[in-house]
Amino acid sequence: MKRIRISPVHLIPVSFLITIVVGTLLLMIPAATVVGKTTDFLTAAFTSTTSVCVTGLVVVDTYAQWSAFGQGVILVLAQIGGLGVVAVGSMLMIIGRKKFSLGDRLLLGDSLNIEKNRGLIRFLKRIFKGVFFVELTGALLYAVKFVPLLGLERGLWASLFQSVSAFCNAGMDVVGPNSMIDFNGSYYLMGVTMVLIILGGLGFVVWFDVLDGIRSAVKNRISPGRMLRHLPEHSKLVLIVTLVLLAAGTLVVFVSEYDNPATMAGMPLPKKLLNSLFQSVTFRTAGFASVPQDGLTESSCLIGYVLMFIGGSPVGTAGGVKTVTAFLVFMNAVSYIRGRKENVIFHKRVSEELMRKAAAVVFVSISMVFVMTLLLMASDGISMTDALYEEVSALATVGLSRGLTPRLSTIGRVIVIISMYLGRIGPISMAIFFTKGAGLDNKVKHAEGTFYVG
Repeated sequence: MKRIRISPVHLIPVSFLITIVVGTLLLMIPAATVVGKTTDFLTAAFTSTTSVCVTGLVVVDTYAQWSAFGQGVILVLAQIGGLGVVAVGSMLMIIGRKKFSLGDRLLLGDSLNIEKNRGLIRFLKRIFKGVFFVELTGALLYAVKFVPLLGLERGLWASLFQSVSAFCNAGMDVVGPNSMIDFNGSYYLMGVTMVLIILGGLGFVVWFDVLDGIRSAVKNRISPGRMLRHLPEHSKLVLIVTLVLLAAGTLVVFVSEYDNPATMAGMPLPKKLLNSLFQSVTFRTAGFASVPQDGLTESSCLIGYVLMFIGGSPVGTAGGVKTVTAFLVFMNAVSYIRGRKENVIFHKRVSEELMRKAAAVVFVSISMVFVMTLLLMASDGISMTDALYEEVSALATVGLSRGLTPRLSTIGRVIVIISMYLGRIGPISMAIFFTKGAGLDNKVKHAEGTFYVG
């Protein structure tokens, strides 16, 4: 019998789809709900998709609709989605002591968006050890507040759920219906949540570069400033872009919401700064809300569109087009304006192939936002502000909503489900999925034409 071989570009989207289907079937079981009744297919599919795609948009309250079993299913789906279906499967192979073929390594590399094969298994093991250490630490930190508030059993469960959800940038919780709004004055809980979100969004490559740099600095007695200067160019770029985006988002939200009675007008100054920073952090694909999102001003929504669209950084749990991708597109324009033939960052040249890929990712993502927003506006007759907020949130797997998600029609929910799925596997991956083999045209050399732009 001939063995069927599936390329990574096809297998990764399919693996996410299969996981969503399995999650949907599990959530339809009566035992998954508090009332012990079967959940309708669309609600189960929406919840499974938002969990696997670590988005956080929900049509029913997670804490009120789902039983302990249902919440457990959601937590497992979010963990699998955050780490990646292929990465989790590969880790199970390691635990089962199964050998990796070259094809397995290529698939794992594609799923992690890493081209090198050497040290890939060791890198994967470091990821899982680091993730579970951070999530367990986060759960213990949350338990300090949640156990006295909710009791031992429920408090520990809420702490674990919140930690995994925050780190995986899933944006769901089982504490109550108001996300972080009830705790927007707690510097402790807001701080723990922001740290987990940022750690998940920085990317594992940055983690290990920074940790290795710290070890080297301690061993060789190097100053922190010098250590940061000697970080690999990718990690240095991610840290700088992340800080700039967080600072810009905080400033815009603070100014825009300072006198807004629907969000921060009644807060003292320190609390306004805290919630402005939190809003900037959560825009980066986290999905937790410390103020009502439908009360945000137009200017806050505008900066939100940008931050949600960019998202986190490569090889992490966050969504969006990624910080490095957005910066490369920006750098390409700057280089052209300045008359440079090469794109150089930290005295290192960026390959033309990488620049083309970044441009393609941004173009396809913008196209998807435009098309899906238009469809949502047409299907549900809602304003552009709300529809665009919902769609950027879905495609960038953010999970923030201006109260629109539970009110969506059947068609609207299907549109958002598709958007979340495309956002998790990446619109560019789906485009390649349907055009595999089209690159054969590259073998033909064409005469150069004359065209005019600008």
